[in-house]
Amino acid sequence: MEQYIYKNHKKLRYGYTTGSCAAGAAKAAAAMLLSGKEVSDVELMTPKGIRLRLEVLDIRREPEAVSCAIRKDGGDDPDVTNGILVYARVSRRSDGEASRPAGGSESALPSGSDAVAPPAGSAASALPDEDRIRIDGGAGVGRVTKPGLEQPVGAAAINSIPRRMIRENLLELCERYGYGGGLDVVISIPEGEALAAKTFNPRLGIVGGISVLGTSGIVEPMSEQALIDTIRVEMRQKLAGGMEYLLVVPGNYGIDFLGRYGHGLKLEDAVKCSNFVGEALDAAVEFGAKGVLLIGHIGKFVKLAGGIMNTHSHNADARMELLTVHAALLGAPVETLRRMMECVTTDDALKYLEESGLTGPVMERLMERMEFYVSQRVQNRLELGVVTFSNVYGVLGQTARVPDLVEKIGRQSL
Repeated sequence: MEQYIYKNHKKLRYGYTTGSCAAGAAKAAAAMLLSGKEVSDVELMTPKGIRLRLEVLDIRREPEAVSCAIRKDGGDDPDVTNGILVYARVSRRSDGEASRPAGGSESALPSGSDAVAPPAGSAASALPDEDRIRIDGGAGVGRVTKPGLEQPVGAAAINSIPRRMIRENLLELCERYGYGGGLDVVISIPEGEALAAKTFNPRLGIVGGISVLGTSGIVEPMSEQALIDTIRVEMRQKLAGGMEYLLVVPGNYGIDFLGRYGHGLKLEDAVKCSNFVGEALDAAVEFGAKGVLLIGHIGKFVKLAGGIMNTHSHNADARMELLTVHAALLGAPVETLRRMMECVTTDDALKYLEESGLTGPVMERLMERMEFYVSQRVQNRLELGVVTFSNVYGVLGQTARVPDLVEKIGRQSL
C-alpha cells in the first residue's frame, strides 16, 4: 500500500489485514473457477473504504476448484504475520446443491492465454447466502476450543468481518457469471501454526494456527485498537467461561507480583490490560461482569489517582506531580518535595516518602482518589477494588473492597 498516516511525527505506511488477504484470495480463486480465465491481480474494497489491488500468487487449478494466495503486507506496523501467504481454495459444491454456471461477462477481470470458457447451463439458487458460500479454515488457521470468542467452539478462527467480505465478494461473482450453485471456501496459512506461538491464541484457546482478523480490512500502524480488541476478547472469554469477577493487571509487573501476592489468586485468571485501564473497565461493564479487581505497579496506577485512564507515558505522565502534591498536603518538607519532583521513577520518589515517614498517609490519600476515579468511570455499575505495589516496597495500598473481591475471584476459580 502507498497510503500513510503521521504518528508521533513519523510518516508510517498503512497495511492490510489477514482478513483482506483471505477475501482477496477467495475472490481471485472464485473468479478463475467461474470464468475459466487467469487472474493476475484482484481488486478488493475494504470496510474502511480503501480499495486494494492485490497481486495473486501461487495459482493452482483442479477440475472443480482453484486455489491461490495473497501476501500479507502489514505496512509499518510491527506484525508477526507480515509477509506470510494467505491461501484460499474455492470449489464448486460437491453435494448436489451446486449447478453449472452460465457464461457471463469476463471483461472486469484480467485474463491469461490459457483461458477456457465457463461450462454451459444456468440455475437460480434457492439457498440462503450462508449455505451458498460455506467458509472454513484449513492448515494454519486456528480452531476455537473455548467459549466466549467471536466464533463458536469448533469453528475456524475466521472472524465475522473477513467472513462477510468473502461471502459478499463471492456472491457478486456468482451473479456476474450466472452461477446458481454453492461454493466451498477453505482458507489456509502454511506458516500459521508456527506463528501462533507468538500470539495470544494459545491463551485464548485457539489451537492449530492463527486467527484471520480485521474489522476495517486495513492495518493502521501503531494502532491502539488492535490491543484493545485483544483485551476485550480475553475478557469476554473469561466471562463466558463462568467468571463473574475479573482480575485485571496492566502487564508483566502485575503478573509477576501475583505470584508473590498469593491469597488464592491464579495467574491464569488474570486479564492483561496494558495501558488501557479505562477501556478494560468499559468492557467489563459492557459484557456484564459483576466486579473487577485491578492490581498494578505504582508507576502506572498512581496516574489513576489523577483520573488518567490510559497510563501510557505518551498520553500523560503526572506520576511525580501526584505523589508530590499529596505529600505537600500532608506537610512534607519543601526539600523532600523538590527531590521527589526530580525523581525519574516512583520507587525513587517513595524513598523520600519513607525517609519522611509519609508513605502510609500519602498512599491512603492516593487510594481514595484511585477508587473515586475508577468508580466514576463505571458509574458505580461494578464492584471495584484496586491494589498497588512497588517492586522495592511491596504492597503500598488497597481499597476497601479488595478482600471481598479476592475471596470471590478465588472461589470462582475452584
